[in-house]
Amino acid sequence: MSDMDNRLKRQFEFCLEADKEKRIKRRTLLSDGKTAENDAEHAWHAALMCVLLSEHANEKIDVLKTVTMILIHDIVEIDAGDTYAYDEGAKLSQRERELKAAERIFNILPDDQAKKYRALWDEFEAEETPESKFAHTMDNIQPAMLNNSTGGKVWAENKIKLSQILKRNEITPEGSEKLWDYSLNNFIMPGVEGNKIIDN
Repeated sequence: MSDMDNRLKRQFEFCLEADKEKRIKRRTLLSDGKTAENDAEHAWHAALMCVLLSEHANEKIDVLKTVTMILIHDIVEIDAGDTYAYDEGAKLSQRERELKAAERIFNILPDDQAKKYRALWDEFEAEETPESKFAHTMDNIQPAMLNNSTGGKVWAENKIKLSQILKRNEITPEGSEKLWDYSLNNFIMPGVEGNKIIDN
């Protein structure tokens, strides 16, 4: 097999592996209020939101880089599983599980792409660059929007407190203060006012 054929084989192996993201169910419901969202749907939706809402980023961002970051940010959950944002017990082992998964999954790719996309995933995790901060803003606002669209159903079922949501969103304004303000006032506070989120 030629080097080019081997490269293409590895790229398609990664593409097929990524299909498994469609099997990873999240706690967030789709806007129908019945169907659990999967990781691939979440990544696509957050990436689309990034394209549409990037003009509201605090700093100028490379949109393609940010979209790519969003599209791969949960790929590790193929092995590590989805960790619910408010499951403190599961969060204790999350980093270890996800690092192990990143090592296996990104190394399916040809070496240069494995390094490139693993570095992009690490950048997302570090939450330090304008792109990673805006990617996290999308990652946090997308489920808040869906939770609000279902009348706060998942928040109520899991007895989520406002303090937990605010803690989860500490970095959200660093990507976009404008979008955080919108999310807080239009997605989160209606849940508090409707007694779907515990006001503490």
